[in-house]
Amino acid sequence: MTRRIVTGAHYGLRDWLAQRITALVLAVGSVVVIGALLWSGPITYPVWKELFSHGAMRVATLLVAVALAWHAWVGVRDILMDYIKPDGLRLALHVAVLLAIAGWLGWTVEILWG
Repeated sequence: MTRRIVTGAHYGLRDWLAQRITALVLAVGSVVVIGALLWSGPITYPVWKELFSHGAMRVATLLVAVALAWHAWVGVRDILMDYIKPDGLRLALHVAVLLAIAGWLGWTVEILWG
């Protein structure tokens, strides 16, 4: 029987691909929002509210928010794994970052559908 040594190994390709896919989603989402805002003319509260009143825009915004959260998690996790050597501190920082990202995503959902 093979014992697995938990070192974080073999995540490289998956994380690399996740970073690229989420970056693509973020780029497309940014172009869509910038295009919609340029198309609508002056940006006022009613224009902004109308833009996000459509269900498709809310879902697209949530997709971009999830992509941003995933992208941020992979990046911050890799930085913490590379530079924070004490295991307890690294775990505490991982948990803090995950809670912050989860809170941000929850707030995003509240803004979009609240």
